[in-house]
Amino acid sequence: MSGPSDYQPTHPALKWIERRLPIMGLVHSSFVAYPTPRNLNYWWTFGAILSLMLGVQILTGVILAMHYTPNADLAFKSVESIVRDVNYGWLLRNMHASGASMFFLAVYVHMFRGLYYGSYKEPREILWILGVIIYLLMMATGFMGYVLPWGQMSFWGATVITNLFSAVPYVGDSIVTLLWGGYSVGNPTLNRFFSLHYLLPFVIAGVVVLHVWALHVAGQNNPAGVEAKTEKDTVPFTPYATIKDAFGISCFLIFFAWFIFYMPNYLGDADNYIPANPGVTPAHIVPEWYYLPFYAILRSIPNKLAGVIAMFSAIIVLAFLPWLDSAKTRSSKYRPLAKQFFWIFVIVCILLGYLGAQPPEGIYVIAGRILTFCYFAYFLVLLPLLSRIEKPRPVPNSIADDVLAKSGKAVASVVVMLALAGAMFAGSAQTARADEQPVPPSEKWSFAGPFGKFDRGSLQRGLKIYKEVCSSCHGLSYIAFRNLADADGPGYSTAQVAALAAEYKIKDGPNDQGDMFDRPGRAADYFPSPFPNDQAARAANGGGLPPDLSLITKARSYERGFPQFVFDFITQFQEQGPNYVSAILQGFEDKPPAGVTIPEGAYYNKYFPGHAIKMPKPLNDGQVTFDDGAPATLPQYAHDITTFLMWAAEPHMEARKRLGLQVFVFLIIFAGLMYFTKKKVWADAH
Repeated sequence: MSGPSDYQPTHPALKWIERRLPIMGLVHSSFVAYPTPRNLNYWWTFGAILSLMLGVQILTGVILAMHYTPNADLAFKSVESIVRDVNYGWLLRNMHASGASMFFLAVYVHMFRGLYYGSYKEPREILWILGVIIYLLMMATGFMGYVLPWGQMSFWGATVITNLFSAVPYVGDSIVTLLWGGYSVGNPTLNRFFSLHYLLPFVIAGVVVLHVWALHVAGQNNPAGVEAKTEKDTVPFTPYATIKDAFGISCFLIFFAWFIFYMPNYLGDADNYIPANPGVTPAHIVPEWYYLPFYAILRSIPNKLAGVIAMFSAIIVLAFLPWLDSAKTRSSKYRPLAKQFFWIFVIVCILLGYLGAQPPEGIYVIAGRILTFCYFAYFLVLLPLLSRIEKPRPVPNSIADDVLAKSGKAVASVVVMLALAGAMFAGSAQTARADEQPVPPSEKWSFAGPFGKFDRGSLQRGLKIYKEVCSSCHGLSYIAFRNLADADGPGYSTAQVAALAAEYKIKDGPNDQGDMFDRPGRAADYFPSPFPNDQAARAANGGGLPPDLSLITKARSYERGFPQFVFDFITQFQEQGPNYVSAILQGFEDKPPAGVTIPEGAYYNKYFPGHAIKMPKPLNDGQVTFDDGAPATLPQYAHDITTFLMWAAEPHMEARKRLGLQVFVFLIIFAGLMYFTKKKVWADAH
């Protein structure tokens, strides 16, 4: 249904090409003259947003793959090297990691819009089925990409999810062995997932081409759900839809940029900043947020095989929607009952997502089963039933006669209230669990907020504390001495860094005789570990392995109760890790409270999970003397070392926030220009 193209190239070379390969005419007919329904609203801009996000993911993924090492021993370090050492590597990583969440957010909006307006109905069945195939490919691609950083949650997420295939009768174990490339998740698994994660986006792009082709054959649906009949019902795709999409994309990019520059870890899991360890299982293994509804369905069924079937059926059932819903009226705007049940279905999906993040016990399991029943009942019972009993309101005769219904605002208000009620329930549950463990107090950090910067004095004092106290047990293996002289670092000169590095002995070699030897450190060297290997570290610390401190402030977190977590996104709160580390350093008590027993060789810490910690109290008043006259007190020590460790975890934080401010100013101005341009372009179309 591409529009009639009057494209006639004027340049002789273009004429020669067009006669032999009329690609410019195809583009003109498909994206310039293509007739677009006049009444499309902003929900239709998510198609263009998804095209943009697919391009962003492919482009950033290809560049990241140039620096990534798909080896179980090197993958985690290679990702950190990208973030720390590659020019704007932190930006590429943030765009790709946050982009996955934005991609799924946009696709969910796109799918729910299709559900609400009946975009799966004749003659668009193939268009809808291709969309479901794209969604399945996206889920596979996203899962494999989540494994690549090879952190704790990546490793154990891969272990749990791939194990699901063992439930398949007869061939399940063979499938799992094929996926793993062995008898456990390891290096062959990582190589397989890296190859497929690199390949599948191009497959997605191919199916997207088919999706767009099917769209141009069947024509676009619209909020009224009626077909275009005359020229008054449509407008050319360019400039009308193009400028509207540009405004929608600019608004979406502002939202996307907030995550890239100010909340890069908000949607991730702190455990993934811990290198994968097959011997230590995380307390609570959960997938990324966009898989949580299906994860809740999986866990709500006690039988493993039945759970796997239900999980995949929850997606496959979408492909049968054109036949399950046989109502003649497409749009739920004119189907009062269908509209109400649609919003209830949206709430069911949100609540399933919440349950997927909770431990599978008690009321959460019961609620999961009820909501799983509601999910399938919507498709298998409700939609077929409504098709037969519902009496729809009169549909407009044409798109030109369509007036957007105002009643949707009341429904939206009900949805908002129900969503807030669900948020309050979620918050109360989080608060209940938080009450079992004292929550670390929030401190004032100089680096907090969109305009935060590191306190240079605090960084230098923190480095001194690390050298004199922490370095006897803990490494700082991702920080090179040269980083101390970086523009956003503690503020040391090149000469000072060289002198500091020379204080350390670095094992090097072999020399000409084949022997290893010690030499003075250089600026290019990394902070050496206090122990030659993990076994030696465990032996010196009563069996406990002191963690490397390079990422400790991002690898530790805690849950915040209601209403704090609701405002964390708006206030750009990412200080759980620093608050936690500072609280642990100050949380030691000489004697545990009455009724609390601490195992031999452990120490009581009121902020440590379980309260029994192997590390003895590391800091006491007067232990370290500062040259700048800062107080030699435990709170000051905790604040300074935590500030230094936050810089060690994110040495480019200041650059990230500076660039973020520039990007935000540009995007806001650009969005304003697009809005007023859109108003002018559409002035004659309304």
